[in-house]
Amino acid sequence: MENKVATSSFIRNIVIEDLESGKVKEVVTRFPPEPNGYLHIGHAKAICLNFELADEFSGRTHLRFDDTNPVKEDKEYVEAIKEDVKWLGFEWDELCFASNYFEEMYQRAVLLIKKGKAYVDDLSAEEIRKTRGTLTEPGVESPYRNRSVEENLDLFERMRKGEFKDGEKVLRAKIDMASPNLNMRDPVLYRISHTPHHNTGDKWCIYPMYDFAHPLEDAIEGVTHSLCSLEFEDHRPLYDWVVRECEMEHVPRQYEFARLNLTNTVMSKRKLKLLVDEKVVDGWDDPRMPTIAGLRRRGYTPESIRAFCREIGVARSNSTVDAKMLEHFIREDLKLKAPRTMAILRPLKVVITNYPEGQVEWLEAENNAENEAMGTRQIPFSREIYIEQDDFMENPPSKYYRLFPGNEVRLKHAYFIKCNEVIKDEAGNIVEIHCTYDPETKSGSGFTGRKVKGTIHWVEASHAIPAEFRLYEPLILDDEDKLEGSFLDHINPNSLEVLHGFVEPNMKDAKPQDKFQFFRHGYFNVDPKDTAPGKLVFNRIVSLKSSFVLPKKD
Repeated sequence: MENKVATSSFIRNIVIEDLESGKVKEVVTRFPPEPNGYLHIGHAKAICLNFELADEFSGRTHLRFDDTNPVKEDKEYVEAIKEDVKWLGFEWDELCFASNYFEEMYQRAVLLIKKGKAYVDDLSAEEIRKTRGTLTEPGVESPYRNRSVEENLDLFERMRKGEFKDGEKVLRAKIDMASPNLNMRDPVLYRISHTPHHNTGDKWCIYPMYDFAHPLEDAIEGVTHSLCSLEFEDHRPLYDWVVRECEMEHVPRQYEFARLNLTNTVMSKRKLKLLVDEKVVDGWDDPRMPTIAGLRRRGYTPESIRAFCREIGVARSNSTVDAKMLEHFIREDLKLKAPRTMAILRPLKVVITNYPEGQVEWLEAENNAENEAMGTRQIPFSREIYIEQDDFMENPPSKYYRLFPGNEVRLKHAYFIKCNEVIKDEAGNIVEIHCTYDPETKSGSGFTGRKVKGTIHWVEASHAIPAEFRLYEPLILDDEDKLEGSFLDHINPNSLEVLHGFVEPNMKDAKPQDKFQFFRHGYFNVDPKDTAPGKLVFNRIVSLKSSFVLPKKD
């Protein structure tokens, strides 16, 4: 696999220091998604960081599912996440589930109760929220905070046995209701939820909260560097408190880095799920979605995503990355890989009136002018072809060099043609144009008699393969942090355009996920979901050119 984590990464420097000082003997990282949705491009950054960091220093990485909330989690998400990690090119050393540690977590909670560090509270979630205080005012202690150890142990055991309803009781840590860090004001450690779990079934009806479970999981698994996004920085004191007070043998350390934000891109799993539930998109793998499944279906490659994640690096402060940078890396990855061919998305028929009827000749064309190793292909040419509608204008403006009455252009890989007649229907719409060709001007013949300023692409009509083309624009009209009002009010109504046209006959055997560069149109991917025998569907991955320039390194 390509180069590893960026050398300027502050986390990488921490790892080097820990290894050199002997503080850490083996680097152990983890990627710990909650299986409550599909992974997105932001998760790709965390995946690359955790796996590549451990790999660089001959360490280990665990794929761990933080499955502590059965209300939102599903086996479908577990399998999708595993597929995404593998597709990105990574193999985990251990596959773990938080639910595998539920018994140990329960026993650690019992230990806290025995130490006088946790208590069962009868306050409702709303009452707890109201008594928590503010950044300038301390919280108010629960009237149940000073229950005896014996009463708390009895109530907690009865919670486990299912004697109480959802929300009737919780287990809270006993820390400091006046702490300046709101996360330390007696946070909830366990809640009751009579909901079957995808992994443990009906065995449990109480489930640990994330802030209690996560540090215990890291400690149990021997994680050395627990890497998470900046929003968890204020949770680190609680993370350390749980590890210390639960008397864990191994002490992991949490380090925070900036999450990935992209222009015109939603990164919230809650909002992405809303798009799916409201059928704004065609599922989690809709090519407009920033999910890894959506990017894969659209045609992005794992190599391009890994290169993008390395380029943005690992920083201490949040920022927003231009989505065009991601597009830059897929262009760079495909420019020497993707065969170059011709496709007509908005067809206009051309009849070459002086070409022999019934005759078909086969012309040679290179598959990729920048990569000779990709060889050549044969394309048919005959009396009738298709060109793009916008490659012809009946009354063109000045400096329009494509086809118009009386003008001559070159057909790529073929001949010069000249427009002589425009055929319209009764409504005045152009249905076809008639041209003549000059047989002396065949591409590659060395003809130098005259020059033309325009070259257009085409597909021969009798051998053309019908195809559907899907063109995409950003799904939302602004950056996520700038959205006001209802999120759904910001959906781009023009995020998808579906066209029907033709591709060259050599495309008839194109397989799902095959990628091509269509002359002048961009890079396209054969859709793996809707393509079927006799039905070719292409997703445009990205246009050919962009004004984006990769920033220079300092």
